[in-house]
Amino acid sequence: MPTLTVRTLRPEDWRLCRAVRLAALTEAPQAFGSTLSREESLTEKQWRERLAGHNQFLAEEDGEPCGLAGVVPVGPHTAELVSMWVRPATRGTGAADLLVRAVLRWADDEGIDEVRLQVTEGNTAAERLYVRHGFRRTGSPPPPESPVAGGEFTMIRTFSDLSRPR
Repeated sequence: MPTLTVRTLRPEDWRLCRAVRLAALTEAPQAFGSTLSREESLTEKQWRERLAGHNQFLAEEDGEPCGLAGVVPVGPHTAELVSMWVRPATRGTGAADLLVRAVLRWADDEGIDEVRLQVTEGNTAAERLYVRHGFRRTGSPPPPESPVAGGEFTMIRTFSDLSRPR
């Protein structure tokens, strides 16, 4: 049985983050708010800055990168889970659950009260994943800058003393 782990990426991990992010954009370009060409053009400095907030998480299967997730503050007590991806061969192993838990722990540590995310309509596997971790559909439309507006929906996870991640 493979060993799955998740760790926080640091600025010195920029090459690794870049490689996994480009793999995600190559495998599922429709799932992200960026493009392969845009991300390929980022400089080392930009990659390092992206990782400076210690809010990018890497999943590894037997020491090999297999997934990525980030969390970005969007308000004083609100954050957004972004860039969630697990390579196809690793899907269904629990790597996505580990990444979501890492994001929720980070949010809890930072005093975040609410984590939001966008899910593409029809992506029932992603919706089930997020529901397992306490997210629910909001009924609100995606933000106007969403790359597939009309084809996404918003989910939200709020924290209370009883619902903090374990």
